[in-house]
Amino acid sequence: MRKASRLFEIIQILRLAAHPITALEISKKLEVSERSIYRDIAALQGMRVPIEGERGIGYILRPGFHLPPLMFTPEETEAIVLGMALTKRTADRELREASARVLDKIAAALPAPLKEAIVSRALYAWGRVAEPPEAIDFSMIRRAIRDEEKLEIDYVSEKGEATTRQIRPIAVIYYAETTVIVGWCELRDGIRNFRADRVSACRATGTHFRREGDLLRKLWVAGWDRSGQSIRST
Repeated sequence: MRKASRLFEIIQILRLAAHPITALEISKKLEVSERSIYRDIAALQGMRVPIEGERGIGYILRPGFHLPPLMFTPEETEAIVLGMALTKRTADRELREASARVLDKIAAALPAPLKEAIVSRALYAWGRVAEPPEAIDFSMIRRAIRDEEKLEIDYVSEKGEATTRQIRPIAVIYYAETTVIVGWCELRDGIRNFRADRVSACRATGTHFRREGDLLRKLWVAGWDRSGQSIRST
């Protein structure tokens, strides 16, 4: 077990202990040497984690101490780092900028040993960065999904057919080559997928479809084929 993981686990063990617990007991739980636990406890005390006690008697965590809301294990932190790296490759400018802020906030909240996954830059998402479409603002799409607001789009199908659609947007799918907006199309009377690079204009309507979003997403998922791909497109 890496040191960062041990520090996290020691805090958890002390939080759950009903009485003072010795370094030997902790070492057996974590399968490391007793000397390593002494060093780890000293490191935690140096980070102002309120651990009290001494060798041979046992250690307790002072009542009232709570882990920060963003206390992740190293593996969880690495998952977030990779997720943010993948986000930076999408065509959504606002989410790309937000991903950098997320990592800054996490780094500021974590104790020094747990920042390793963020500052080491050991995890990368490779491949080209998707180009954002000129005629669409993804922040508007995501906001419309959250607010359950209908959108009006000018759309050109794969066959070159130009139409104006009013849709109830329910999801966004980010692929390496393009981004797809999923919504209930009132023209086709069903759920359809719209490639963002085929949308020539997008307008908010001010009309809402309150409390329908979750139901439409369930309908959409029910229409997937066995490979997990949506079988309805436009």
